[in-house]
Amino acid sequence: MNKPLWLQQRDVLASYTTRELELPPEARLPQTREACIVYRDNLFFDEGFMQAFMQEALRRPYPSRAALSIHDPAFREHCLPLSTSYTPAGDIYLVDLWYYPHGPEPSAEPLVVDLQAREIGYYHVPTYMASESGDLVYQVPLRSLIAIDSWVHIFIADTVFGLFGRGARFEDRLNRDPFFKLGILAAALYEGKQVLECSKLVRVGRNCSIDPTAVIHGPTTIGDNVTIGAGAVIENCIIGDNVNVSQGCQLMLSVVGDGTFLPFRASLFMTTIMDNSMVAQNTCLQMCVIGRNTFIGAGSTFTDYNLIPSPIRARDAFGQLQPSNRPVLGGCVGHNCRIGAGMIVYPARMIESDVILFASKERRVIDRDIRYEDSDHHRLKDAHLHPRLYPRPDEAGSESW
Repeated sequence: MNKPLWLQQRDVLASYTTRELELPPEARLPQTREACIVYRDNLFFDEGFMQAFMQEALRRPYPSRAALSIHDPAFREHCLPLSTSYTPAGDIYLVDLWYYPHGPEPSAEPLVVDLQAREIGYYHVPTYMASESGDLVYQVPLRSLIAIDSWVHIFIADTVFGLFGRGARFEDRLNRDPFFKLGILAAALYEGKQVLECSKLVRVGRNCSIDPTAVIHGPTTIGDNVTIGAGAVIENCIIGDNVNVSQGCQLMLSVVGDGTFLPFRASLFMTTIMDNSMVAQNTCLQMCVIGRNTFIGAGSTFTDYNLIPSPIRARDAFGQLQPSNRPVLGGCVGHNCRIGAGMIVYPARMIESDVILFASKERRVIDRDIRYEDSDHHRLKDAHLHPRLYPRPDEAGSESW
């Protein structure tokens, strides 16, 4: 959602805490009698989930540990596949999130939180494209929590739980609050705009330049110092600060990080791009995750489904290929990468951080995962000009993504 995960966590917890303590791996919890919230640093949660958890936990005189039910469709369909962070206990799964009313204790009682899932369709598959045709749906929660164990979970957190979730909460409030609905209609009439284009649904930051021919539908959030060119189409997106969206770009259900540059006719569909990256002209990214400080060359295409309807697999937290439980899924490019023009990337392929790939007669199709050792820059005499900035977790100087 265009924030580093640690900042998202702190923003959500700000109303419950007065100070914080970050512990190194394997460290013991501090011995204190103060009330405290303890959580693992790979958890994405929103205000709705934390409010539901804390309201019930504060009623209890004993410690509580967040838990999710296997019968919760949003958890079963989106959180559990590829994950290694949940602890099974019968038909519930324990989450690494605790509330201790009198300081840390050896045990805590599970507190099951309902994610309040809504089934929302996003595509219709023709019969000739798959063995199971029909509507593709997401189980979209009104409250969100997911452990980020794989790049696929970033896609889920940003798109399904983030943008789809924001839309579901918006529709839920429209149905519950007639005054909210009237306020939106009044704003649209006053501004002379279609409802989805009014200022209640499209929030624009300071010092932005938006061409009048651009089409922007909400819910959409646009940061400060953003330039949007002629003919751009933006629907239900989050766009950070200092972003340039050039002429004819198409953005739908995507998160665009601060400082990103999208030259003309770049297309994003259900894609996350992190800070200071660039996606060159005529490139199409579908259901992808792109890291920070990364360049994707012109005319590249990231495909998102298998032509033969076999299950799409992706790597879990241990680096093993496992079923992703996704009928369609794009690819992932790490941080500090440079991808040449005209590349075709197969579904769910992962390009590790710090990789450079040249387009050549030998390689224009990426049909397997690419590791740092496979990077094309290693064979150049100027390889030192592209330093490695993101070693693996088991290597010295690693940085958490």
